[in-house]
Amino acid sequence: MDTKELLKKVRKIEIKTRRLSDHIFGGEYHSTFKGRGMTFSEVRQYQFGDDVRSIDWNVTARYNEPFVKVFEEERELTMMLLVDISGSEFFGTHNQFKKGVITEISATLAFSAMQNNDKVGLILFAEEVELFIPPKKGKSHVLRIIRELLEFKPNTSRTNIGEALKFLTNVMKKKAIVFVLSDFISDDYDNTLRIVGNKHDVTGIRVYDQREKAIPNLGLVQLLDAETGDVRLINTQSKRVREDYTKFHHEKVDYFVDSFTKSGSGIIHCRVDESYVRKLLGYFKKRG
Repeated sequence: MDTKELLKKVRKIEIKTRRLSDHIFGGEYHSTFKGRGMTFSEVRQYQFGDDVRSIDWNVTARYNEPFVKVFEEERELTMMLLVDISGSEFFGTHNQFKKGVITEISATLAFSAMQNNDKVGLILFAEEVELFIPPKKGKSHVLRIIRELLEFKPNTSRTNIGEALKFLTNVMKKKAIVFVLSDFISDDYDNTLRIVGNKHDVTGIRVYDQREKAIPNLGLVQLLDAETGDVRLINTQSKRVREDYTKFHHEKVDYFVDSFTKSGSGIIHCRVDESYVRKLLGYFKKRG
């Protein structure tokens, strides 16, 4: 797309997702994801109801009346968005591809973090990490992330979630809030996810299309594998073919749920024709 068209799309997503983050997710995001701890703020005179354990005995002895230490949450956080841009994300049987929904969710999360003065970073991955944008603050930075989500063209089309998680462990030394957005039609990432989950606050957002669950009986159909480029003639009248595909799909979903659950990470399932707003808000409220 040309620059004018790109800017128009960025603006459209900004208007939609920023309104959501400002009016819906701002407070929920803040209460869900806590800061790195409590930091000392000031000393003030003791008031009725204060916890006696917070009394500063040195200051109290100096002034001969009780004073307490006041602490506040060390709020600044870092959010990392790990976004799958492999070939399978360019699938959709409703109004938009999975990629479009993933872009909107990512933008909403980024603006929620921006509203709380947190840093946001981006990792775009397919078979390997294609782009890394280090975490920063500010609107212009968030808009750059949205531009890349819209415009970036990967060099590969397969998926390797484990490789993206390994890259994250190398570049993020401090604890971060991590959202992994993918259809999770992949495997061999459970061990790496367990390592990442021990250090970071991780949530997997599975974006999928209803039609991916099963192959309908349509007779002989020519199908393209978006990740390998293979084109095959499939006999969808065969019950065995349909059952094998359904089994394959369930195995991937079960692997996703099992891997994220065992690593202590959060899980969100979002169908492309469902409201991701309701899904995110429900998740935030449950965690908060």
